[in-house]
Amino acid sequence: MASGFFALFDDIAVLLDDVAAMSKIATKKTAGILGDDLAVNAEKASGFVSSRELPILWKITKGSFLNKLIILPIAFLLSAFLPATIIPILLIGGIYLAYEGAEKIFEYFFHPKLAAENREFLELSESEIKAYEEEKIKSAITVDFILSVEIVIIALSTVVGKELSVQIAVVSFVALVATVGVYGIVALIVRMDDLGLKMVARSGNKNGFLKTVGTVLVNVLPYIIRGLAVVGTIAMLLVAGGIYVHNIHIIHDVVAFLPSIIGEFLIGLVVGFIALAFVKIYLKLRGKKD
Repeated sequence: MASGFFALFDDIAVLLDDVAAMSKIATKKTAGILGDDLAVNAEKASGFVSSRELPILWKITKGSFLNKLIILPIAFLLSAFLPATIIPILLIGGIYLAYEGAEKIFEYFFHPKLAAENREFLELSESEIKAYEEEKIKSAITVDFILSVEIVIIALSTVVGKELSVQIAVVSFVALVATVGVYGIVALIVRMDDLGLKMVARSGNKNGFLKTVGTVLVNVLPYIIRGLAVVGTIAMLLVAGGIYVHNIHIIHDVVAFLPSIIGEFLIGLVVGFIALAFVKIYLKLRGKKD
């Protein structure tokens, strides 16, 4: 009885060692896409009235947790019973990400006023503000879903052949770290200006460390947000392009002579503009019918 009890503890210890080792590998493999996830979501979570930033970010975070709860069991089932479906799902998700990135570039060059629009919330009605918030929340959660699929699949690929218990523990851990880590950092970024204002107020507006740092935080935030908008767009195209380059040999061979980051960006751009063209044609035809 005692030997069986200690054997159980030994099995648990071995399992935890496996989970820790595989989690480290999985986290390293997903580090790149986590960086892309951060850039994309920081851009998506910005642009709101200061008092609404954290409540809206919390809604997006809850949506992200829900995404993981949906994706994880489906990923485990597909990996076990229908592994051939995983790549097609990734390719479809890549089309959406590429489309999002291409649409932003298209708007920047062909509708600069729309792309550079700075909404004045004081001029909007309460219902218009709510609609705008819901639109951005929905968009952020949708993009998060696609990126979450990619993160889960990459993490899952590191534990193929391991026991199901190890797969569940490792992939769930990576998914949790991705959500908490990414949205925790996003919250810090979007609240930088408030922290800066508090530091300036605490300094009594006297020259010194607190005022200097606080002023820098307030002044630098708009540049960070604008920079993240650019980085987020590039990140979506890179993730999308990477999905196609890594999973379709013909495409991989076409861009093999280029540095990987350039090849993935170009493929993401091509896929995105093809998807954008189809959407534009569809909307035009639907408009004629209406």
